[in-house]
Amino acid sequence: MADRVILCIGTKKGLFIAESPKARRRFTLRGPFSPGVAVYSALADTRNTPRIYASSCNAYFGMKILRSNDLGNTFKETKAAPAFPKDDGRALANIWSLEPGSGRKELWCGVEPAALFHSGDGGDSWDMVPGISNHEHARKWHPGNGGLCMHTILRDGQRMHLGISTGGHYVSDDGGQSFRAANTGVGAGFLPDPYPEFGQCVHKIAAHKDRPGRLYMQNHGGFPEAPGAGVLRSDDHGQTWRSISKGLPSDFGFPMVVHPLKPDTIYVVPLEPPTRTCPQAAPAVWRSENGGDSWQKLTNGLPPKDSYFTVLRDGMDTDELPKPALYFGTTTGQVWMGREGGEQWECLFDSLPPVNCVKAAVV
Repeated sequence: MADRVILCIGTKKGLFIAESPKARRRFTLRGPFSPGVAVYSALADTRNTPRIYASSCNAYFGMKILRSNDLGNTFKETKAAPAFPKDDGRALANIWSLEPGSGRKELWCGVEPAALFHSGDGGDSWDMVPGISNHEHARKWHPGNGGLCMHTILRDGQRMHLGISTGGHYVSDDGGQSFRAANTGVGAGFLPDPYPEFGQCVHKIAAHKDRPGRLYMQNHGGFPEAPGAGVLRSDDHGQTWRSISKGLPSDFGFPMVVHPLKPDTIYVVPLEPPTRTCPQAAPAVWRSENGGDSWQKLTNGLPPKDSYFTVLRDGMDTDELPKPALYFGTTTGQVWMGREGGEQWECLFDSLPPVNCVKAAVV
């Protein structure tokens, strides 16, 4: 019976694991694992025997994937990490996403420069997925401010959605054999054509497992040339998108999170585009309970002013307890928990290295 909450916290200086009984009164912290090395992605895989996976981005020794079979008490490197073929011309710069597949040990991995890899043995070997990695658009994608990264992998049976910065949103209907761009309504105000076929700087895409046809997107907003194109919703499996930014202080931000029990409830963290910090230096998480038609500001317990932090694309997540809590980590090294879906905030840790990602699981 699941009785613990695990947080995987990837930072600029290693991976930390936080653990609490399901009452969530107190979290203990262990780590760092892969100390001194940046961790941009993590996965708490609760299928069968729970495992934790995390990337390890070492500028000198290359990219590694860490795996724990004891819920984050110890980690070992997998036998291999994704790598481009020798004659490809591209070199792996970072690992941005790790997601479970349908098989017991199946994994999917999105990397920089933007490409997709697949493993059937828990990460000990990897194959590049040519349908998107060698797509006709791939050599035309350009890096965003954070790199040319494939950061979102969503699966619904044979359908797969990918988020690429700056490539846009791509869809496969055949299990990853082929992909097509699906960006109608998604803006790119930094390009001459603000609504191109591809080339958008998508920041994050999210969906609820019980309503896979509805997707939510946090895109690179803040451009008058593409008004309202920062926070978006699709009701047709990503074929078309419409703005749901009305009511937010900014349509620019990075994370997009869906409530685990309520498909119409979503969370974003609006930021000022020039500074990438909270508007007026007053942190707030914004929640919609009707799919983005209206928004509510959640600030109870957060600093009222003078807080200049950023929450990155994978820096926010929820657990799946009957009364889920929301978690986010900041570039100033704090990890916050919002009880009752963000109604009441408390700081769990306040002196970690800058946080790249937070992933929650109940085990």
